[in-house]
Amino acid sequence: MGFELAISNVSHSYGKVRALEDVSVTLREGEILAVIGPSGCGKSTLLGIVGGLVAPSSGSVSLLGETPSGTLNPFTFIFQDFALLPWRTVAGNVSLPLEHHPIGAADRAARVADALARTGLADFAGALPKQLSGGMRQRVGIARALVVKPAVFLMDEPLSALDGQTRELLMDDFEDIWKREKTTGIYVTHNLDEAIRMADRVMVLRRRPGRVREIVNVPTPRGERREPEHQAAMRRLHEQLWDNIREEAKMADREVIHG
Repeated sequence: MGFELAISNVSHSYGKVRALEDVSVTLREGEILAVIGPSGCGKSTLLGIVGGLVAPSSGSVSLLGETPSGTLNPFTFIFQDFALLPWRTVAGNVSLPLEHHPIGAADRAARVADALARTGLADFAGALPKQLSGGMRQRVGIARALVVKPAVFLMDEPLSALDGQTRELLMDDFEDIWKREKTTGIYVTHNLDEAIRMADRVMVLRRRPGRVREIVNVPTPRGERREPEHQAAMRRLHEQLWDNIREEAKMADREVIHG
């Protein structure tokens, strides 16, 4: 039967600062929703609310229907700074979220081995994070998310700390995983090209308080978006998104510099 993630009329304030205002969107199983907008529009706050890290001032987040078989956590995060424990090996970091669940040692080992295999890390299980490149460390973060088989991945600018070449490689990895796993997720990013390449829909938030300006469909299938015949359509979509946020992005930039 599947499931849906319903974000309904979510608003949030930090004291007198209104971060989000009446945000609503429904995410279908197997769909990636990118969230973009100028700095300070509440993208990360929204992700924290969905994942249960922040209680909204008003509104609700509901997971409706049947989650995938084997799901241990309904939501799991992939962070931009990797958030790895430096004293744990790759396998130890990946197994960490399983330690809060009453599963047997054999099941735990099988889940870890499977997650490492799916992210190309099987040969690095005993390595420490300091021994890995930035891209490899982020793959550990992805494996740690996969190991609990979440219903929804919550990705907070997962590629922003990486150089351009590594970012391209990780986008390839994401595409492969999402095609294989039929992943459902929310992907927060400042990068419009990432949003267009990764998402099925792109939600544009206005500057603080963050409100939904527009939700844009990306009609070209994900695996075909870099083909030459689709480049003109991808450029038009990029221009449409940039037109939506350009002036508010300028305002946010001036606020950061002079505020």
